[in-house]
Amino acid sequence: MNPTLEFKISQLPESPGIYQMKKAGEIIYVGKAVNLKNRVRQYFHYSKDHTPKVEAMVANIEDFDIILCDNELEALILECNLIKKYRPYYNILLKDDKQYPYIRIDMKQEYPKVELVRRMEKDGAKYFGPYIGATVVRDVLEVLHNSFPLRICSHEFSFGKGVGGRHRPCLRHQMGLCLAPCTGNVLPGQYSQMLDEIILFLSGKHDDVVENTKKKMMEASAKMEYEQAAMYRDRIIAMEQVLQKQKALAVKGGDSDVLSVATDGVDAVIAVLYMRDGKILGSDQFIMQRAEAQESESMEMFLLQYYDRADYIPGEIIISDPLEDAEVVEKLLSEKKGTKVHITVPQRGEKKRMAEMARKNALDIASKRKEQFVRQKARTVGACKELADALGLDFTPRRIEGFDISNTQGTNSVASMVVAIDGQPARNQYRHYRIKTVVGANDFASMAEVIGRRFTRGERERLEALEKGVKPDGFADLPDLVLIDGGPEQLRFAQEAIHAVPMEQYPAMFGLAKRLEEIYLPGRDDPIRLDEHSEALRLIQRVRDEAHRFAITHHRGLRGKRSVASRLEEVPGIGATRRRALLTHFDNLELMKAATLDDLKAVPGMNTPSAEAVYAFFHQNGEGK
Repeated sequence: MNPTLEFKISQLPESPGIYQMKKAGEIIYVGKAVNLKNRVRQYFHYSKDHTPKVEAMVANIEDFDIILCDNELEALILECNLIKKYRPYYNILLKDDKQYPYIRIDMKQEYPKVELVRRMEKDGAKYFGPYIGATVVRDVLEVLHNSFPLRICSHEFSFGKGVGGRHRPCLRHQMGLCLAPCTGNVLPGQYSQMLDEIILFLSGKHDDVVENTKKKMMEASAKMEYEQAAMYRDRIIAMEQVLQKQKALAVKGGDSDVLSVATDGVDAVIAVLYMRDGKILGSDQFIMQRAEAQESESMEMFLLQYYDRADYIPGEIIISDPLEDAEVVEKLLSEKKGTKVHITVPQRGEKKRMAEMARKNALDIASKRKEQFVRQKARTVGACKELADALGLDFTPRRIEGFDISNTQGTNSVASMVVAIDGQPARNQYRHYRIKTVVGANDFASMAEVIGRRFTRGERERLEALEKGVKPDGFADLPDLVLIDGGPEQLRFAQEAIHAVPMEQYPAMFGLAKRLEEIYLPGRDDPIRLDEHSEALRLIQRVRDEAHRFAITHHRGLRGKRSVASRLEEVPGIGATRRRALLTHFDNLELMKAATLDDLKAVPGMNTPSAEAVYAFFHQNGEGK
């Protein structure tokens, strides 16, 4: 432990507050404490209860700061704000970018619409929701628009005949789906009466609305107004269909969220059931990153982070397991909501059953994620270990680079370098090379050129990084293992090229011949053949195929540009400099053909006569658009 940490630990007060762990000046963890002295000191005393994540964090702590608070609630609020601001690496963070939809009715309008929105605003409108996904909202809106003759148009004009008003109603009115307030055929009071029923329906008073509609149907039938009665009948059927989806499970009570947590060994899964007016409206799942096995802390962090950004907080939050700081979290959520929020752990009855259902969902999701991690690890890190055994390496390769050559009858020769780190593609580190020293179709010499260029630059930049005391990255991050697409001859040329570069340590290298998927090693005549179902073989096939794809794609692009360049050579007055400018400005020939005269003039280096010459060349040949 460094002297700065020792001194600061010795000076810690016995006070509530928050602490910020730092590395190189960056905040890597924010925590709260009732007693800062006891809490912070615990990190720096070895304990078998420390999780691997805590041990890794402590090893990285170079400094820490504290902020004193008057009480635990203040500390909790400050912790939540700082986590949201800095998003420290070792904190448990909610991975969620969802915005839940609402149904909105702007009561300030004379004839309001019922519409889907993504956020609740303080604008005096009525909001219903949040709903779990836009599909649910669209189902509800479809029922409303088919059951009630609402306006759906977005016209902004004065309703009724006159300035901006319509004299003829639209097709929806003729189909009986709109009262056509734009024509002045309906009074605001009539429209409001219909809107009251819709608000009742959206507020959960479904039975009242259905019963009222049934009465209207019976009255119309008694008057022998059969078309009107059929309309009410269809309205009832539509409403009951959407309600049936919400009546699968129901408990007594109002609005509540039911939560449970389970871990997959890396992250925590939070399963949520949304109860509105005693009915299950829907469910969702959330991931708390880097939570390991800390279920109680994960639940607390979820409650703070999720409801901090939520537009709606229910009056009751049901959780399956006790929460250590439940009272403090309750106070914070109650302050945000403006009314009392209860966090409960039910012991019996329907609520207990709902909590168990949430727990079952969380465990199921966590179990599937764990299986996915195991499979992913087998395909990546596990495959690297398996490959090391097959090649006789005494280390597991972290960075693998694959090289391939592509050309067409010796023209436009290019090479590709693709990178896999811990068995996964690192696409931001892929590179293309244009072959400079080789004439004609000579893949062996081309491979030697590329290997020489890559490792000459890489070793130079690695030494420069070490001199500066920084971590080598980019080209300076040299591979542990190199895959050459080809057999023993390609491998031999690559080996000679790399050993011509003065290096402290040379990476292992092998060739992969595609015909029989045989692995060739330097200095070994007989190839290695891996089991066709092995993860090691699948890994090197992915690297080889990616190198091939990357080279081919670049080669096609060059061929296309070479074709365009050839066409431009036919344009009078367009020399090499302007050809390069045009090729740089336009991605392909079609864009150049479709360009206007002004577009061509805007290309750097072009003037009016040269732009006119290019424009005339394509348009006189009937190619321009």
